[in-house]
Order: sequence, then structure tokens, then C-alpha cells
Amino acid sequence: MNCMICKNGQTREGTATVTLERDRATVIIKGVPAVVCENCGEYYLSQDVTAHVMGLADKAIRSGVEVEILRYAA
Repeated sequence: MNCMICKNGQTREGTATVTLERDRATVIIKGVPAVVCENCGEYYLSQDVTAHVMGLADKAIRSGVEVEILRYAA
């Protein structure tokens, strides 16, 4: 599919690093399965992956971290 952001690149299966911020907390999740634009690097997550990423971030934030770096594991 063509990238919705740059309109030039094609998307391919790959991985992304997702950074989420809430209040004073920052959660970085590496190795997230995604469809990634070969031109601009924009990534798209499936609904299931998004739910899992949000769960990881919520758990980290509830634990009181200010910065947390995680590796994605299904």
C-alpha cells in the first residue's frame, strides 16, 4: 500500500520503535511489529498490536516509572 503520510513510499512488514507519553511518563517500546513506509519511516500498527502496546504502556505507567524502555514480546 502507499503511505498515507508521504504519499510516495510503499509500506513493508517490519518493526518500529513506539514512544508514548502520558503526564510525566515516557514509555519506549522497541521491536514492535508494524507496516513501515520505506520512504518516510511512518509506521502503522494492527489493532491487536496497538492493544498490546497500550497494555504494556499502562502497566509501566501504573508502576510509577518516569522513563521505561521495553522490548516488544507478544
